[in-house]
Amino acid sequence: MSIEPVKEREPLALLKSLVTLLLIALCIWAAQWQFQRGIDRHQRNALIESQLTLPSIDISTVPSANPDELARHEWRTVSATGRFNTAEQILLKNRYSEGVYGYEVLTRFKLSDSRYIWVDRGWVKAGENAMTAPVTADVPEGEVSIIARVRLDTSLPVGAFFALPHSGSGMISKLNAQTGFKSEGFYLDLISGSEAALTPAVAAQLPELSDGPHLAYSLQWIFFAGLAIYGRILIRRGQILTRKEL
Repeated sequence: MSIEPVKEREPLALLKSLVTLLLIALCIWAAQWQFQRGIDRHQRNALIESQLTLPSIDISTVPSANPDELARHEWRTVSATGRFNTAEQILLKNRYSEGVYGYEVLTRFKLSDSRYIWVDRGWVKAGENAMTAPVTADVPEGEVSIIARVRLDTSLPVGAFFALPHSGSGMISKLNAQTGFKSEGFYLDLISGSEAALTPAVAAQLPELSDGPHLAYSLQWIFFAGLAIYGRILIRRGQILTRKEL
């Protein structure tokens, strides 16, 4: 029996083994990545739930100048006193409520200590067409007190900013980070206020506090790695049987 055909197959067998090892390594990496995403999400959800149960604090105690300290206050309920300025208002498009298209309404708020902050006053339904401004609730004139949740500027929902003039007669320009308005490095999700008109009809929604499918995906990638190993064993077994026949 000649062993020459076996030698000719060895480089190909080595290549198949290397490809299998690469696939296994990629599957293990993907499994670890999904597992870590699940851990991170679980920790984030636990932090949010913990922050939401803490008692309300005054907004003056939120350390806006220290990013690390500020991050520890996200989702914390705060009380604030100041004045709304509906002439400085942002509509954040591409927001949905129960499947209906609309906007998040962010209105500039001047705190009693003269600082400025954006307040998310909740969701409103879009107008009949692109030329029709949505109907936004009026805010009381003068000084008011509000209860709201702290949100980081970096966690602002994805969308595009558009400004409407005070008259509400149409969109005038797209706003960006260079609006020129001064504000704190965080914003607020309005919950309620000293007057009934301040309570949003559709308040800003909390994120879904579930751990997601990451653990299942992690196990799925491990299963794929097992399939790669099993497939290589079957191929190798077939090669051994072929060699015996030779």
